[in-house]
Amino acid sequence: MSEGCNRPCSFCAIPLMRGKHKSKPIESIVNEAKKLSKNGVKELILIAQDLTFYGLDIYKKRSLKELLIELVKIKGIEWIRLHYAFPSNFPIEVIDLMSKENKICNYLDIPLQHISDSILKSMRRGITSKKTNSLIKNIRSILPEINIRTTIIVGYPGETKEDYNILKKWIKEMEFERLGCFKYSHEENTHAYKLTDNVSENEKNRRLEEIMEIQKNISLKINQKKVGKKIRCIIDRLEGKYFIGRTEFDSPDVDNEVLIDSSKFYLRIGDFADLHVVGATDFDLYAEPYNNKKNI
Repeated sequence: MSEGCNRPCSFCAIPLMRGKHKSKPIESIVNEAKKLSKNGVKELILIAQDLTFYGLDIYKKRSLKELLIELVKIKGIEWIRLHYAFPSNFPIEVIDLMSKENKICNYLDIPLQHISDSILKSMRRGITSKKTNSLIKNIRSILPEINIRTTIIVGYPGETKEDYNILKKWIKEMEFERLGCFKYSHEENTHAYKLTDNVSENEKNRRLEEIMEIQKNISLKINQKKVGKKIRCIIDRLEGKYFIGRTEFDSPDVDNEVLIDSSKFYLRIGDFADLHVVGATDFDLYAEPYNNKKNI
């Protein structure tokens, strides 16, 4: 839906590689989506380096909501998923629309990167920890069902033990439904490239593993609450003995999956299915067709 980025994040080379933000016109995106729908596509994933900025360059205002209003009208499209929103100046009216439109998945990928104010400042993120927390609280208050995916960087130059402990405590408190963690590495010609990479590789690995262990426990707790519940999935593929599906809270390749025993049940790839969750692991659910169960 756009290409490039105007943000000055110190660690990121995207503006160097792809240039300034260039939004595709709403009409162009809608026409592309209509063609995809005619070819049987049921899920749209809206991707930009910065969803938050969409429209500012061509319409002189943030226009993600206006784009979504047009996309939900397209017959055949059942899910619309949002990827890579920037937290600073995020258009909160989009969450209001999500709460009213069933086609827009209750899912938002919003990379936050860190929560220590000193690191956020060095990263040139344009937002404070207070504003970050206020945004997440606001999003969740408007749409309690939302699943937030975020990404975190550990081992950024100058990240002290105190900074890391602030980050770790925050992740435990926030309990993000989906979280990825990456260790910092220098990108040539970025602002951070000149900073001293003073966190050892071993310590970066340790911090990454610890964060992902924390998230693993959070994810397991969330998944266990879904056992016995009804869920709706899109069936992506057959892999080994399982049909693999996803809920509206899961993006392809990066999030949780739902496994259905193909030796017991038949599901058609590309279809949606109502399922009953019968088991949970840290990052996956096991389920059976809902209409196979009685007295649920």
